[in-house]
Amino acid sequence: MSEPKPTILQRKIQPPHIPPSLHHRRFLLLWSGLLISIAGSQMQLWALFWHIRTITDQPIALGMVGLARIVPVIIFSLIGGAVADVLNRRRILFLTQSGMALVALALGWLTLTGQIDLWHIYLLTALQAIAQAFDGPARQALVPNLVPKQDLPNAFSMNSIANQAGAIAGPAISGFIIAAGGLAYVYIFNAVSFLAVIAALVFMGSVEQIKSSSVRNSVVSLPAIQEGIRFIINSPLIISTMILDFFATFFASANTLMPIIARDVLHVGAVEYGWLSAAQAIGAMIAAVVISQLREIKKQGAVFMMAVVVFGIATTLFGATRYLLVALAALVIVGAADTVSTIIRNTIRQLATPDYIRGRMTSVNQIFFHGGPQLGEVEAGVVAQLFGAPLAIISGGIGCILAVIWIARRWPNILKYRGDEPMLAGNLAS
Repeated sequence: MSEPKPTILQRKIQPPHIPPSLHHRRFLLLWSGLLISIAGSQMQLWALFWHIRTITDQPIALGMVGLARIVPVIIFSLIGGAVADVLNRRRILFLTQSGMALVALALGWLTLTGQIDLWHIYLLTALQAIAQAFDGPARQALVPNLVPKQDLPNAFSMNSIANQAGAIAGPAISGFIIAAGGLAYVYIFNAVSFLAVIAALVFMGSVEQIKSSSVRNSVVSLPAIQEGIRFIINSPLIISTMILDFFATFFASANTLMPIIARDVLHVGAVEYGWLSAAQAIGAMIAAVVISQLREIKKQGAVFMMAVVVFGIATTLFGATRYLLVALAALVIVGAADTVSTIIRNTIRQLATPDYIRGRMTSVNQIFFHGGPQLGEVEAGVVAQLFGAPLAIISGGIGCILAVIWIARRWPNILKYRGDEPMLAGNLAS
């Protein structure tokens, strides 16, 4: 007797499989190292907030950490992008990862010996941000050199999984270590975690990349930086996604208002606040895992725009609700929608950018990516001070949706982007 044919539903539902990008050894090594390192970095970030609060009860002191993190990125990102296009990206990562490890080690040593003060924290945070300004463009631009074009969306979904896994595990582990009286050991653990990426870079071996054939742009220079900026301005697909990314995060970024929403609007305690803080990362993790199981994403432009609309709607719902479960669900959706848009926009930008200029493109994007949320927190704080936290969040969600409508009207071709257009950059992945 012949076997019964599988139903349509059975044919569509595939068992879980190893994500395609992880079949490429060099990317697997980098991703595995990042999985450990990002958790360490998240541990350090939350430990810094706690550490500052033990030194002073002034809220402005916490705000200065954000300033110490964003100013170096704005100043050095464009230079970092040019460096990533001129020098070997793998070697750049050796230096930046080693530098950030030394900074974390210094934090741990100063804390362990009881010599640390606020200015130490701000200075070392700024130094680490400088390293990140060079690390980000090199690392992002390296990924397309490690996987073929068809696996690039999957690679970015796996990077998102690493980021969100760190955002969930890092604070939790950090809390246990701090509670045990080992604040200094959080920083030391982070220093050690960078060795995972450094080891991955060692075992990865050499990675080819395409460099500019122009002598003028074969060195780090102002003309080279200007070339990168001109390329972005003259690339509607790239500039539109960057501007939308900025406005979406500017209007709908209100994480600093979370304690106010928890205590004064939802009337819940510290445990529920913890769940609210983790909800976005949980949603992002779910979305990233789902995307990692997809062979391809069709109609990427339309999916990207719809994800940002959902992001805005869910943000509005979170600001309007007075029920904890609804707020948790809204934040999970916010995180999931943000991850979908992040994966697609990163894929679009990398595929639409020639390899020799990818670092400079990523450096400009880094300014948009970090600037939107940081300035958005300031905007949310001002509106909340004047009109209350719920209205600040609701107006931000509506502003995000209006930004999508404006972008769609200003650059309508983004809705037509499919994801299978010819690749502009030479992809060197084997």
